[in-house]
Amino acid sequence: MQTVESIIIGGGPCGLSAAIEQKKKGIETLVIEKGNVVESIYNYPTHQTFFSSSDKLSIGDVPFIVEEYKPRRNQALVYYREVVKYHQLNIHAFEEVLTVKKMGKRFTITTTKDTYQCRFLTVATGYYGQHNELEVEGAKLPKVFHYFKEAHPYFDQNVVIIGGKNSAVDAALELEKAGANVTVLYRGSDYSSAIKPWILPNFESLVRHEKIDMHFNANVTKIDEDSLTFEQEGESYTIPNDYVFAMIGYHPDYDFLQTIGIDINTNEFGTAPVYDRETYETNVENCYIAGVIAAGNDANTIFIENGKFHGGIIAQNIVSKKQTPLES
Repeated sequence: MQTVESIIIGGGPCGLSAAIEQKKKGIETLVIEKGNVVESIYNYPTHQTFFSSSDKLSIGDVPFIVEEYKPRRNQALVYYREVVKYHQLNIHAFEEVLTVKKMGKRFTITTTKDTYQCRFLTVATGYYGQHNELEVEGAKLPKVFHYFKEAHPYFDQNVVIIGGKNSAVDAALELEKAGANVTVLYRGSDYSSAIKPWILPNFESLVRHEKIDMHFNANVTKIDEDSLTFEQEGESYTIPNDYVFAMIGYHPDYDFLQTIGIDINTNEFGTAPVYDRETYETNVENCYIAGVIAAGNDANTIFIENGKFHGGIIAQNIVSKKQTPLES
Protein backbone atom coordinates (compact mmCIF):
# COMPACT_ATOMS: atom_id res chain seq x y z
CA MET A 1 0.00 0.00 0.00
CA GLN A 2 1.25 3.46 -0.94
CA THR A 3 0.49 6.56 1.13
CA VAL A 4 0.38 10.04 -0.38
CA GLU A 5 -1.03 13.29 0.88
CA SER A 6 -3.48 13.91 -1.96
CA ILE A 7 -4.88 11.88 -4.85
CA ILE A 8 -6.65 13.21 -7.93
CA ILE A 9 -8.80 10.78 -9.90
CA GLY A 10 -8.81 11.85 -13.54
CA GLY A 11 -6.03 13.19 -15.75
CA GLY A 12 -8.01 15.53 -17.98
CA PRO A 13 -7.15 19.24 -18.30
CA CYS A 14 -8.97 20.15 -15.08
CA GLY A 15 -7.42 17.25 -13.15
CA LEU A 16 -3.97 18.21 -14.41
CA SER A 17 -4.59 21.84 -13.47
CA ALA A 18 -5.59 20.75 -9.96
CA ALA A 19 -2.42 18.65 -9.69
CA ILE A 20 -0.27 21.60 -10.75
CA GLU A 21 -1.89 23.92 -8.21
CA GLN A 22 -1.44 21.40 -5.41
CA LYS A 23 2.19 20.84 -6.34
CA LYS A 24 2.76 24.61 -6.25
CA LYS A 25 1.46 24.60 -2.67
CA GLY A 26 3.83 21.82 -1.65
CA ILE A 27 1.12 19.17 -1.49
CA GLU A 28 2.33 15.67 -2.37
CA THR A 29 -0.08 14.72 -5.15
CA LEU A 30 -0.71 11.65 -7.30
CA VAL A 31 -2.98 11.61 -10.37
CA ILE A 32 -4.62 8.29 -11.23
CA GLU A 33 -5.99 8.05 -14.78
CA LYS A 34 -7.73 5.02 -16.31
CA GLY A 35 -6.42 5.90 -19.78
CA ASN A 36 -3.59 8.30 -20.48
CA VAL A 37 -3.50 12.05 -19.91
CA VAL A 38 -6.43 14.00 -21.44
CA GLU A 39 -8.04 10.75 -22.56
CA SER A 40 -11.34 12.49 -23.33
CA ILE A 41 -9.62 14.81 -25.80
CA TYR A 42 -7.90 11.83 -27.39
CA ASN A 43 -11.38 10.35 -27.93
CA TYR A 44 -12.62 13.47 -29.73
CA PRO A 45 -13.13 13.19 -33.50
CA THR A 46 -9.77 13.15 -35.26
CA HIS A 47 -10.24 16.55 -36.91
CA GLN A 48 -12.05 18.26 -34.02
CA THR A 49 -11.57 22.02 -33.60
CA PHE A 50 -12.12 23.49 -30.13
CA PHE A 51 -14.79 26.07 -29.40
CA SER A 52 -12.37 27.96 -27.12
CA SER A 53 -9.22 29.82 -28.06
CA SER A 54 -5.86 28.32 -27.09
CA ASP A 55 -5.20 30.82 -24.29
CA LYS A 56 -8.41 29.76 -22.55
CA LEU A 57 -7.39 26.11 -22.74
CA SER A 58 -3.93 26.71 -21.27
CA ILE A 59 -3.10 25.53 -17.75
CA GLY A 60 -0.21 25.72 -15.32
CA ASP A 61 1.16 29.03 -16.67
CA VAL A 62 2.37 27.23 -19.81
CA PRO A 63 1.45 29.19 -22.98
CA PHE A 64 -0.58 27.30 -25.59
CA ILE A 65 0.70 28.81 -28.82
CA VAL A 66 -0.81 27.87 -32.20
CA GLU A 67 -1.14 29.73 -35.47
CA GLU A 68 -4.92 29.36 -35.58
CA TYR A 69 -7.24 31.17 -33.17
CA LYS A 70 -8.95 27.90 -32.19
CA PRO A 71 -6.69 24.87 -31.77
CA ARG A 72 -7.33 21.40 -33.11
CA ARG A 73 -7.49 18.14 -31.18
CA ASN A 74 -3.98 17.01 -32.09
CA GLN A 75 -2.47 20.35 -31.07
CA ALA A 76 -4.17 20.07 -27.69
CA LEU A 77 -2.81 16.55 -27.17
CA VAL A 78 0.73 17.79 -27.82
CA TYR A 79 0.23 20.79 -25.53
CA TYR A 80 -1.07 18.85 -22.51
CA ARG A 81 1.70 16.26 -22.83
CA GLU A 82 4.23 19.09 -22.70
CA VAL A 83 2.51 20.57 -19.63
CA VAL A 84 2.80 17.25 -17.80
CA LYS A 85 6.51 17.04 -18.63
CA TYR A 86 7.18 20.68 -17.73
CA HIS A 87 5.58 20.37 -14.28
CA GLN A 88 6.88 16.82 -13.74
CA LEU A 89 3.50 15.63 -12.51
CA ASN A 90 3.20 12.26 -10.80
CA ILE A 91 0.70 10.40 -12.98
CA HIS A 92 -0.25 6.73 -12.94
CA ALA A 93 -1.73 6.12 -16.40
CA PHE A 94 -3.79 3.12 -17.49
CA GLU A 95 -4.81 2.48 -13.89
CA GLU A 96 -8.50 2.39 -13.09
CA VAL A 97 -9.92 3.17 -9.66
CA LEU A 98 -12.13 0.33 -8.49
CA THR A 99 -13.18 1.42 -4.99
CA VAL A 100 -12.83 4.40 -2.68
CA LYS A 101 -13.52 3.93 1.01
CA LYS A 102 -13.09 6.45 3.80
CA MET A 103 -11.79 5.06 7.07
CA GLY A 104 -11.40 7.66 9.78
CA LYS A 105 -9.60 10.65 8.30
CA ARG A 106 -8.10 8.76 5.35
CA PHE A 107 -9.31 7.48 2.03
CA THR A 108 -8.33 3.99 0.90
CA ILE A 109 -8.28 3.73 -2.87
CA THR A 110 -8.06 0.38 -4.63
CA THR A 111 -7.14 0.34 -8.31
CA THR A 112 -6.44 -2.28 -10.95
CA LYS A 113 -2.76 -2.10 -9.98
CA ASP A 114 -2.36 -1.11 -6.32
CA THR A 115 -3.90 0.23 -3.11
CA TYR A 116 -3.34 3.77 -1.83
CA GLN A 117 -4.13 5.88 1.20
CA CYS A 118 -4.51 9.65 1.19
CA ARG A 119 -5.92 12.40 3.36
CA PHE A 120 -7.30 14.52 0.51
CA LEU A 121 -9.16 13.31 -2.57
CA THR A 122 -10.21 15.20 -5.70
CA VAL A 123 -12.52 13.64 -8.28
CA ALA A 124 -12.02 15.13 -11.74
CA THR A 125 -13.46 12.40 -13.94
CA GLY A 126 -15.49 14.66 -16.24
CA TYR A 127 -18.62 13.45 -17.95
CA TYR A 128 -17.54 12.34 -21.42
CA GLY A 129 -16.94 8.73 -20.37
CA GLN A 130 -20.61 8.02 -19.62
CA HIS A 131 -23.01 8.27 -22.56
CA ASN A 132 -26.75 8.75 -22.18
CA GLU A 133 -28.68 5.60 -23.02
CA LEU A 134 -30.90 5.29 -26.07
CA GLU A 135 -34.03 3.59 -24.77
CA VAL A 136 -35.31 1.86 -27.91
CA GLU A 137 -35.34 -1.67 -29.28
CA GLY A 138 -32.06 -2.45 -30.99
CA ALA A 139 -30.04 0.22 -29.16
CA LYS A 140 -27.49 -2.40 -28.07
CA LEU A 141 -26.75 -3.66 -31.58
CA PRO A 142 -23.04 -3.55 -32.54
CA LYS A 143 -23.77 -1.02 -35.28
CA VAL A 144 -24.87 1.61 -32.72
CA PHE A 145 -22.16 3.97 -31.44
CA HIS A 146 -22.14 6.86 -28.96
CA TYR A 147 -18.78 8.34 -29.94
CA PHE A 148 -17.60 9.47 -33.36
CA LYS A 149 -13.93 9.27 -34.23
CA GLU A 150 -13.26 9.01 -37.96
CA ALA A 151 -15.49 9.17 -41.06
CA HIS A 152 -13.60 7.03 -43.57
CA PRO A 153 -15.02 3.59 -42.56
CA TYR A 154 -18.54 4.82 -43.40
CA PHE A 155 -17.93 5.75 -47.05
CA ASP A 156 -21.00 4.84 -49.13
CA GLN A 157 -22.83 3.56 -46.03
CA ASN A 158 -26.28 4.56 -44.80
CA VAL A 159 -25.60 6.36 -41.54
CA VAL A 160 -28.16 7.79 -39.12
CA ILE A 161 -27.13 10.38 -36.55
CA ILE A 162 -29.46 10.83 -33.59
CA GLY A 163 -29.18 14.25 -31.97
CA GLY A 164 -29.01 17.87 -32.99
CA LYS A 165 -26.24 19.58 -31.08
CA ASN A 166 -22.52 20.06 -31.69
CA SER A 167 -21.38 16.45 -31.57
CA ALA A 168 -24.14 15.40 -33.96
CA VAL A 169 -23.53 18.24 -36.41
CA ASP A 170 -19.76 17.76 -36.36
CA ALA A 171 -20.18 14.05 -37.09
CA ALA A 172 -22.67 14.73 -39.88
CA LEU A 173 -20.29 17.15 -41.60
CA GLU A 174 -17.36 14.74 -41.45
CA LEU A 175 -19.44 11.79 -42.62
CA GLU A 176 -20.94 13.68 -45.56
CA LYS A 177 -17.49 14.83 -46.60
CA ALA A 178 -16.31 11.19 -46.57
CA GLY A 179 -19.13 10.08 -48.85
CA ALA A 180 -21.57 8.57 -46.36
CA ASN A 181 -25.32 8.78 -46.92
CA VAL A 182 -26.24 10.84 -43.86
CA THR A 183 -29.62 11.18 -42.16
CA VAL A 184 -29.93 13.29 -39.00
CA LEU A 185 -32.87 12.71 -36.65
CA TYR A 186 -33.47 15.38 -34.00
CA ARG A 187 -36.36 15.52 -31.56
CA GLY A 188 -36.23 19.32 -31.45
CA SER A 189 -38.35 21.51 -33.73
CA ASP A 190 -35.44 23.65 -34.99
CA TYR A 191 -31.67 23.88 -34.90
CA SER A 192 -30.25 23.98 -31.38
CA SER A 193 -28.93 27.34 -30.17
CA ALA A 194 -25.94 25.42 -28.77
CA ILE A 195 -24.54 24.65 -32.24
CA LYS A 196 -21.25 26.45 -32.89
CA PRO A 197 -22.07 29.46 -35.09
CA TRP A 198 -19.25 28.89 -37.56
CA ILE A 199 -20.42 25.38 -38.53
CA LEU A 200 -24.20 25.86 -38.72
CA PRO A 201 -24.26 27.70 -42.10
CA ASN A 202 -22.32 24.89 -43.76
CA PHE A 203 -24.62 22.29 -42.24
CA GLU A 204 -27.75 24.18 -43.29
CA SER A 205 -26.39 24.49 -46.83
CA LEU A 206 -25.84 20.74 -47.07
CA VAL A 207 -29.40 20.15 -45.85
CA ARG A 208 -30.85 22.61 -48.38
CA HIS A 209 -28.90 20.95 -51.19
CA GLU A 210 -30.08 17.51 -50.00
CA LYS A 211 -26.57 16.34 -49.20
CA ILE A 212 -27.75 15.64 -45.64
CA ASP A 213 -31.29 14.42 -44.91
CA MET A 214 -32.44 16.37 -41.83
CA HIS A 215 -35.59 15.51 -39.85
CA PHE A 216 -36.88 17.63 -36.94
CA ASN A 217 -39.46 16.42 -34.38
CA ALA A 218 -38.19 12.91 -35.04
CA ASN A 219 -38.03 10.12 -32.48
CA VAL A 220 -36.36 6.78 -33.13
CA THR A 221 -38.59 3.83 -32.23
CA LYS A 222 -36.65 0.79 -33.42
CA ILE A 223 -33.24 -0.19 -34.79
CA ASP A 224 -32.80 -3.36 -36.83
CA GLU A 225 -29.77 -4.95 -38.47
CA ASP A 226 -30.35 -3.22 -41.80
CA SER A 227 -32.99 -0.56 -41.09
CA LEU A 228 -34.16 2.07 -38.62
CA THR A 229 -37.69 3.21 -37.77
CA PHE A 230 -38.64 6.66 -36.48
CA GLU A 231 -41.80 8.64 -35.83
CA GLN A 232 -42.37 12.18 -37.03
CA GLU A 233 -45.57 14.14 -36.53
CA GLY A 234 -47.65 11.01 -36.02
CA GLU A 235 -46.25 9.10 -38.98
CA SER A 236 -43.87 6.14 -38.87
CA TYR A 237 -40.98 5.80 -41.32
CA THR A 238 -38.51 2.97 -41.89
CA ILE A 239 -35.28 3.71 -43.75
CA PRO A 240 -32.30 1.57 -44.82
CA ASN A 241 -29.51 1.80 -42.28
CA ASP A 242 -26.02 0.39 -41.80
CA TYR A 243 -24.74 2.39 -38.80
CA VAL A 244 -26.13 4.63 -36.06
CA PHE A 245 -24.39 7.36 -34.07
CA ALA A 246 -26.53 8.18 -31.02
CA MET A 247 -25.03 11.57 -30.13
CA ILE A 248 -27.52 12.27 -27.36
CA GLY A 249 -25.23 13.51 -24.64
CA TYR A 250 -23.12 12.35 -21.73
CA HIS A 251 -23.20 12.51 -17.94
CA PRO A 252 -20.92 12.02 -14.92
CA ASP A 253 -20.52 8.59 -13.36
CA TYR A 254 -22.99 9.19 -10.55
CA ASP A 255 -22.80 5.58 -9.34
CA PHE A 256 -19.08 5.97 -8.68
CA LEU A 257 -19.60 9.28 -6.85
CA GLN A 258 -22.25 7.70 -4.64
CA THR A 259 -19.97 4.79 -3.71
CA ILE A 260 -17.62 7.41 -2.25
CA GLY A 261 -20.53 8.84 -0.28
CA ILE A 262 -21.04 11.99 -2.37
CA ASP A 263 -24.67 13.09 -2.40
CA ILE A 264 -26.38 13.64 -5.76
CA ASN A 265 -29.06 16.31 -6.04
CA THR A 266 -31.83 16.27 -8.64
CA ASN A 267 -34.18 19.20 -9.19
CA GLU A 268 -35.88 21.10 -12.02
CA PHE A 269 -32.46 22.26 -13.26
CA GLY A 270 -31.05 18.74 -13.60
CA THR A 271 -28.79 16.38 -11.67
CA ALA A 272 -25.45 17.28 -10.08
CA PRO A 273 -23.19 16.27 -7.17
CA VAL A 274 -23.52 18.21 -3.92
CA TYR A 275 -20.56 20.43 -3.08
CA ASP A 276 -19.62 23.76 -1.50
CA ARG A 277 -19.52 26.40 -4.24
CA GLU A 278 -16.78 28.28 -2.38
CA THR A 279 -14.34 25.39 -1.87
CA TYR A 280 -15.52 22.55 -4.17
CA GLU A 281 -15.55 20.25 -1.16
CA THR A 282 -18.35 17.69 -1.26
CA ASN A 283 -20.46 16.50 1.66
CA VAL A 284 -17.66 13.97 2.26
CA GLU A 285 -15.01 15.76 4.30
CA ASN A 286 -11.72 16.35 2.41
CA CYS A 287 -13.21 15.04 -0.84
CA TYR A 288 -13.44 17.59 -3.66
CA ILE A 289 -14.70 17.67 -7.23
CA ALA A 290 -13.06 19.64 -10.03
CA GLY A 291 -13.89 20.45 -13.61
CA VAL A 292 -16.86 19.53 -15.75
CA ILE A 293 -18.12 16.92 -13.29
CA ALA A 294 -19.24 19.77 -10.99
CA ALA A 295 -21.85 20.78 -13.59
CA GLY A 296 -23.60 17.42 -13.48
CA ASN A 297 -25.87 16.98 -16.49
CA ASP A 298 -25.54 20.61 -17.54
CA ALA A 299 -22.23 20.41 -19.37
CA ASN A 300 -22.85 23.83 -20.94
CA THR A 301 -21.93 25.69 -17.75
CA ILE A 302 -18.45 24.36 -16.95
CA PHE A 303 -15.75 23.84 -19.55
CA ILE A 304 -11.97 23.55 -19.53
CA GLU A 305 -11.72 27.33 -19.66
CA ASN A 306 -13.43 27.84 -16.29
CA GLY A 307 -13.08 24.38 -14.73
CA LYS A 308 -9.29 24.77 -14.79
CA PHE A 309 -9.60 27.36 -12.01
CA HIS A 310 -11.19 24.91 -9.57
CA GLY A 311 -7.80 23.41 -8.76
CA GLY A 312 -6.39 26.60 -7.29
CA ILE A 313 -9.38 26.99 -4.98
CA ILE A 314 -9.13 23.36 -3.88
CA ALA A 315 -5.38 23.62 -3.26
CA GLN A 316 -5.86 26.68 -1.08
CA ASN A 317 -8.52 24.90 0.96
CA ILE A 318 -6.26 21.88 1.43
CA VAL A 319 -3.45 24.13 2.66
CA SER A 320 -5.77 25.62 5.28
CA LYS A 321 -6.78 22.14 6.43
CA LYS A 322 -3.20 20.88 6.62
CA GLN A 323 -2.74 23.18 9.59
CA THR A 324 -5.01 20.80 11.50
CA PRO A 325 -3.03 17.72 12.63
CA LEU A 326 -4.18 14.34 11.31
CA GLU A 327 -5.11 12.21 14.31
CA SER A 328 -6.54 9.11 12.65
